[in-house]
Amino acid sequence: MKISEPRCLAAVGDRCGEAVVWSAAENAVWWVDINRFLVHRLAYPDGALLTWAFDEPVTALALTDEPGRWLVALASRLIWWWPADNRRQPHGFELPASPIARLNDGRADPQGNFWVGSMFNNVAPDGGPQQASGTPGRLFRVAPGGNVQARLQGIGISNTLCWSPCATRFYFADSARNRIDVYRYDAETGDIATDGEAFFEGFERGAPDGSAIDREGYLWNCRYGGHGIARIAPDGRLDRFIELPTANPTTCTFGGPELSTLFITSASYDTVPGDRLAGSLWALDTGTAGLGENVARVG
Repeated sequence: MKISEPRCLAAVGDRCGEAVVWSAAENAVWWVDINRFLVHRLAYPDGALLTWAFDEPVTALALTDEPGRWLVALASRLIWWWPADNRRQPHGFELPASPIARLNDGRADPQGNFWVGSMFNNVAPDGGPQQASGTPGRLFRVAPGGNVQARLQGIGISNTLCWSPCATRFYFADSARNRIDVYRYDAETGDIATDGEAFFEGFERGAPDGSAIDREGYLWNCRYGGHGIARIAPDGRLDRFIELPTANPTTCTFGGPELSTLFITSASYDTVPGDRLAGSLWALDTGTAGLGENVARVG
């Protein structure tokens, strides 16, 4: 496998870029800046950039089975969003622990459920940082009909929601513990067994942030503060570490015409002045192919 040098696609200076999604129908990359309450869209490869503003932190995005409609996680709730006319409607789910906790990473599963985790709320009302700690986070499963179940609790920072290519394994990280766990996933019920086990923990290069899965079942995990991405084998072994020219990669997804380009968001918080492209959207060619984006069913 030959991996290219990383290249900067959009020097947008995100305070905390996150939630990157590849829309194959549009040939476009979508992602958010949590602390500036923004959603970005970059046409690929021509580079045309659009940005929308929201009234609270935006933390996660999901394509849906209705073209043009997105499911959006804000800090305190979920909404439906139609970018074409910027129309927004409440979804119905509101985070019970807000504002002590806020929503964070979220993705759709192979069955069309939307999984979203929460964490201690480290974002002030103006988007600046605020001190927070503890384990108020939970992992929620939001079914297409709107039913919400809390599946895990006692979480510091929810991150990494990924399913194996065979849809039998679910990966989930608590960044505060520097640990990624693996759970059995039932593709028929669209649910997990809550007796997970440690998959990858204690790695010294940063903390586990968002991840993507390739078709071989390897997990590509962004290491916040670690200047790179860990490619982890299905047995939990570190396959390789890909160095990046910025300290805080936050999440990644496979896209491009052959699903072989890894798009990577990053954060400009907690960086030194010399990290001049911190907060940019990055890309690298991986030499392998990833999985297409799951879509949330509207119900």
